[in-house]
Amino acid sequence: MRALIQRVTQAEVMVENENIGAIDSGLLVLVGIEKGDDEARADKLLHKLLHYRVFADEADKMNLNVQQAGGSLLLVSQFTLAADTGSGMRPSFSSAAPPAEGERLFTYLIEQARLRGAVLGVGIETGRFGANMQISLLNDGPVTFLLES
Repeated sequence: MRALIQRVTQAEVMVENENIGAIDSGLLVLVGIEKGDDEARADKLLHKLLHYRVFADEADKMNLNVQQAGGSLLLVSQFTLAADTGSGMRPSFSSAAPPAEGERLFTYLIEQARLRGAVLGVGIETGRFGANMQISLLNDGPVTFLLES
């Protein structure tokens, strides 16, 4: 399971001209689910998302996690993160989880994020699995990392 995280000052997801998810300060998380991924990998990724220190402290060092910074998560499924781009001029998606399995694990990730986020005071917003989404964001920094579980 892969996640491309971007520290943002704001981000939103639109589907058919409707805003379906938006956050102010926090992390935009693009999630790629691969064959063989399971709940344990989703749990490990979520732990990283909630505890990864990418927000500046008072000394302007990356020492705060999303909770400590008072931020939120915007979770968006993106199967293209599972692409194999190692050869040729066209990506292969043979390593991506089948759609039904990807949706099941993405839904699990959202459910767990909402449970843990509620305890930690971290807001959770989402995109829509399988939808054609338009995402807008203001990357803060820019700060972008690829996490794998």
